[in-house]
Amino acid sequence: MSIPAESANPAVVIGAGISGLACAYYLQQAGIPVRVLEAGSRPGGVIATKEVDGFRFELGPQSFLSTEPLLSLIDALGLNDQLLYANPRAPRYILMSGRLVPAPLAPPSLLTTPLFSVSTKWRLMTEMLRRTKPPVDDESIAAFVRRKFGDELLGRLVAPFVSGVYAGDPERLSLRAAFPKIHEFETQYGSVLRGAMKSRPEKGTTRPGLCSFRDGMGTLPRAISARLGDSLLLETSATCLHRTAANGKPSFEVSFLRDKQPGMMVASAVVIAIPANIASAIVLGISDDLHSIFSRIEYAPVAVVSACYRREQIERPPDGFGFLVPRSEGLHVLGTVFNSSLFPGRAPEGMVVLTSFTGGATDPQFCDLGDNEITEMICAEAACILGITGAPVATNLQRYARALPQYNLGHAQIVESLEKLGASMPELFLAGNYLAGPSIGACVEQASRTASAVRAYLASAGVGAVAHA
Repeated sequence: MSIPAESANPAVVIGAGISGLACAYYLQQAGIPVRVLEAGSRPGGVIATKEVDGFRFELGPQSFLSTEPLLSLIDALGLNDQLLYANPRAPRYILMSGRLVPAPLAPPSLLTTPLFSVSTKWRLMTEMLRRTKPPVDDESIAAFVRRKFGDELLGRLVAPFVSGVYAGDPERLSLRAAFPKIHEFETQYGSVLRGAMKSRPEKGTTRPGLCSFRDGMGTLPRAISARLGDSLLLETSATCLHRTAANGKPSFEVSFLRDKQPGMMVASAVVIAIPANIASAIVLGISDDLHSIFSRIEYAPVAVVSACYRREQIERPPDGFGFLVPRSEGLHVLGTVFNSSLFPGRAPEGMVVLTSFTGGATDPQFCDLGDNEITEMICAEAACILGITGAPVATNLQRYARALPQYNLGHAQIVESLEKLGASMPELFLAGNYLAGPSIGACVEQASRTASAVRAYLASAGVGAVAHA
């Protein structure tokens, strides 16, 4: 079926999480008309802020690192005056035998921390003197740490950190996919510490800081959505794609449901910016192979429990970023963020907001429990750690059946396969947290690259005014 070119949208983005929103924004700024289809009732995906009785709950990411691409986007959106920076010296803690121990984040503290025995400290101190090579095959984070530093470092520091970033299992997560820089350091220098030292930024270089916004993390998706205006269609679910031709040029028919009514639009380029499991179903009409590869990407479930207390209820008032919990402690909580210690405006005067995470790849069944059971158990664990008495003043539970993609062994090959298949369909593009990292900064940077690729393709294909931009 041939469709007149003037009836085709130059670009359609499927999904209005941060990846889809940022990609659509960059396309719009480049002068490319774009439509964004979002199945949910609000944009932002897992990035959301909820305000209840003066408390500000973050339902997903609690903060972000101030990478250059992300700061440039924030500046372009006019949000600089709303940007908040956490104290860079805010301590982080690891739970050890029921007590909070400062996390060793710099070389001197690695040698003085009570977290590690003398033998582990010796392996850390002498790592630069031993030149090693990574195995040819993909290696898990756990295998790497055991090989280089031993089980103690893995269990007491690396595994909790991995849970905090990926909600993942270090026995399954791929080092080169999840932390490619560390793999690169050993490959190039034979030593992780030597590579880190040689790659240190020059003196005077500003290091990324921990940030949020005055009115919470939801500020960012709201601001992008406002710029997109009517181009963003909420409660509009893309159901399938079919390849077609608009005036002889390769295009896609994008079928969707809106208000339970079916619809269809034609696009010269389509960006898929939705979770892999949903993408797998949508691409079934254009490629069995693409469907199969998407379905191989695993996700971990996470429940986010926010709790508010009066300050006098807490024996050890939280100070700093928060704490991580090794699995050896036998608790369900993965870690807790001290929101009201990090940023102002999270709670009324004299009150405290804590946000805890549970579930993940190492405890997925816990997320199957009822809301009250999860909330009560996690609040009880946090109360025991921080010396909290009495019930919380307010709570909120947000659960995600597929919170974070797992960069497990073989993930790099999955992404490579997606890229190869994409090359056979040059009008199809990908953006998402399963490609180049799950952080907000990584998603924005990936979205910018995707938008540039879309613009280049449309120009080469001679699509309308884009060809002359």
